[in-house]
Amino acid sequence: MAERIRPTVARVDLGALKSNYRAIVDHLSRERPVGMPGVIAVVKANAYGHGAAQVGRALEDAGADLLACADIEEGAALRAAGVRAEILIFGALSVSDLDGLFDCRLTPTISSPGAARAVQAAAARRTQRLRYHLKIDTGMNRLGFRFDNLRRTLPELLRSENLDLDAVFTHFATADDPASSLFDEQRRRFDQALADLNVLGARPRYRHAANSAALVRDPRVWFDRVRPGLLLYGMVPPPLTSTIALAPVMTLASRVTAVKGMRAGEVTGYGARFAATRPTTIAIVPAGYADGLDLRLAGRGAVLIRGRRAPIVGSVCMDMLMADVTGLDASPGDEVVIIGRQGSDTIDAREMADTIGSIPWEIVCRVGSRIERVYA
Repeated sequence: MAERIRPTVARVDLGALKSNYRAIVDHLSRERPVGMPGVIAVVKANAYGHGAAQVGRALEDAGADLLACADIEEGAALRAAGVRAEILIFGALSVSDLDGLFDCRLTPTISSPGAARAVQAAAARRTQRLRYHLKIDTGMNRLGFRFDNLRRTLPELLRSENLDLDAVFTHFATADDPASSLFDEQRRRFDQALADLNVLGARPRYRHAANSAALVRDPRVWFDRVRPGLLLYGMVPPPLTSTIALAPVMTLASRVTAVKGMRAGEVTGYGARFAATRPTTIAIVPAGYADGLDLRLAGRGAVLIRGRRAPIVGSVCMDMLMADVTGLDASPGDEVVIIGRQGSDTIDAREMADTIGSIPWEIVCRVGSRIERVYA
């Protein structure tokens, strides 16, 4: 029996992904030809919804030698997909799954004394040495050793017999907010932390701090490597802008499954939130909140049909939505672009996020698992 694909499909352009990676590298080379930083390609959360296995292999083909993901399970999935590059685990480590660090050749982040002891014990049991990245909390107050307490908390870790410090990093809480003073404060705190590490005798091979927003905002925090995530997938963190030549990697599209007319005064959708004020034609599209589309798109967002914007009306249902196609002469089978370009118009994830008061990271990460990813 021939494979069937549901009408709603996410098309992932791996050529655009590779081009984005190379554009980032070229930008770094132009801006800092001497001491150019390397790249840590971020593929956590299923590569921001794009598909970690395919994206990881494509980035490796493009030249990436270090990928980063959230946890050991994500790292193991990348190894199972054939990724050979070094894989950094960003997240917290649980004592129950540390074997994966060794079995899958993963590089852990150590962000607490407890994690340090657990990883040291696991490495000692295996009589292996393990390289790690040290995370410093400079003000986000999430994971990491406090920047102002390192001389007390780090000596035990630095004395570990089986652990080798490879890199040190921090993470900015407000890199995408030019009005926030915390960004510069964190930068200064990280500089102080690096000085304290030097006093303690620590000699990390390299330092990193810049996510996508910090990469486009401030070359002072590029250090030895940068960590693009959103940029790789063709999106600039709002409200920032960039001169890097990027192309969106994902297009989300569907097909009209039905077209019907409504008389003035009739309603459509749960809650009867949309009432036609005139004779209205609506198209039914088989994509809903089970596919990751936000309920707030109803009455605010639009899709592209026949090259024009068709407002989403009524409610976003579990499996479908309704779009006002009055005057478009729409028919069943017509392509519906939810994210992407059709004709001369484009709706991108950044616009959709702004429409519902969200962020583009959430838009792409929420694209549902039942939506087929088609790679080109």
